[in-house]
Amino acid sequence: MGSVKLTRRHVFVALLISAFMATSLLFAAGRYGYWQAYTDAGIFGNPPSHSSTGAEYAMLDKLAVIFPVNNNTDMQFYQNTWLRNYLYPVCDWPRPGCKIVCNRTSTYRSLHKKTKCFAQAIKQFEDKELFIKLDDDALVDIDYVIGLIKKYQGYHKPVYISDHERTQPRNFPDSLNGVMYGNGKFYMFNRKLVQCLDTDIKYRGSPNEDSVFGGMVSNGCGEDNVEYVKEDDRWIWHKEYTNKNKHIDLSFIKNH
Repeated sequence: MGSVKLTRRHVFVALLISAFMATSLLFAAGRYGYWQAYTDAGIFGNPPSHSSTGAEYAMLDKLAVIFPVNNNTDMQFYQNTWLRNYLYPVCDWPRPGCKIVCNRTSTYRSLHKKTKCFAQAIKQFEDKELFIKLDDDALVDIDYVIGLIKKYQGYHKPVYISDHERTQPRNFPDSLNGVMYGNGKFYMFNRKLVQCLDTDIKYRGSPNEDSVFGGMVSNGCGEDNVEYVKEDDRWIWHKEYTNKNKHIDLSFIKNH
């Protein structure tokens, strides 16, 4: 068989066909979500892999999940999740499983006092390096948390991870006016932040409890000294968990 001689025309046609096929492949991948499976970046450029190593899981021993509870909180549900060994339930009164007890009955309008209670308590948790405050109608992905621990353990300044916003003057006319605070469902912070919290903060009325924590940060640490980090809500579920064949109502009964 004789050799085949390729002309410029042949090469041009071959390149044109290759370009068409590549474009079609990329379009199909984008249309049907195949491309996203490989390029959907999670925290720090990579999505949680769900393949953390034993050494990485050991990092969780330095974590305390601060977990305010009430009479409607289903502790059994959370005891059956990865959070089990790291939960520090914050209770009104002593009862089995409670690790922080405030010795006062809380209502929705007095949750700011419960926030001050656990903030004062965790100042004594010297063996913990990172903390999560988690609502009892929320869940967070374990590999997302491990990723945050890997990045922020031993960090050189106070770290406050959440979805932050500022209080409005018309609602907070005193020391909480204009402070940066995180949403209640999830915020994560390090020991350096705990050390500088102003747990003796003074304010009027019955403000939102999350703004009180933000005020403790602002008054005690100074906003310019704090690393405010935005959470990645793809790995945090609030009020409902929906994924593939699961749909769970996390707030079936309203609290308080």
